[in-house]
Amino acid sequence: MDPYLQTERVTLRRFAADDGADLLTELDSDPEVMRYLSGGVPTPLEDYRDHGVPGIIAAYDRWAGAFGVFAAHETTDDAFVGWFCLRPERDGPLDEAELGYRLRQAAWGRGLATEVSAALLSKAFTELDVRMVWGETMALNRTSQRVMEKVGMVVTEKLETPEDMLAVEGAELGGLRYEITREQWEQAQGLPRAE
Repeated sequence: MDPYLQTERVTLRRFAADDGADLLTELDSDPEVMRYLSGGVPTPLEDYRDHGVPGIIAAYDRWAGAFGVFAAHETTDDAFVGWFCLRPERDGPLDEAELGYRLRQAAWGRGLATEVSAALLSKAFTELDVRMVWGETMALNRTSQRVMEKVGMVVTEKLETPEDMLAVEGAELGGLRYEITREQWEQAQGLPRAE
């Protein structure tokens, strides 16, 4: 299967029905990976097998492969390092897409999240006719915030913590919504403005 996106060090591909649940469950089994998402509680295999992966695969069809959640593998040795998403909200406009990521600890601190996020923004704004990309993270999660800031996204809103996440460390601080528009991205790239 052709990659969805390839950067210097990472290849994004569609998740497959036969191994997607195992890969995602293993990723979520690390309490540090899940620290700001579930307070360190892993996602059960059944959740991914019965709902998560079938939903991810259905989304590829819904959006004709243009958007979704994609498995991230190191280009050199094909090691699974996590996932990235670029996708509209389920019933939202196709010109607004969410950027998201979750990586294994072994991939942290190597610039992979920034490298792939920058490439996804380029794809969104040059190939997919996206007008605005957004992402959300907890106020305490400075690492995720730095990734979004490095690719030119800016805070547009402070968010309240959803009820189901109130037990997570730092939940009382809420979250942040980051955004970047196509015009902001083009300006940062030094591209001429469209008239």
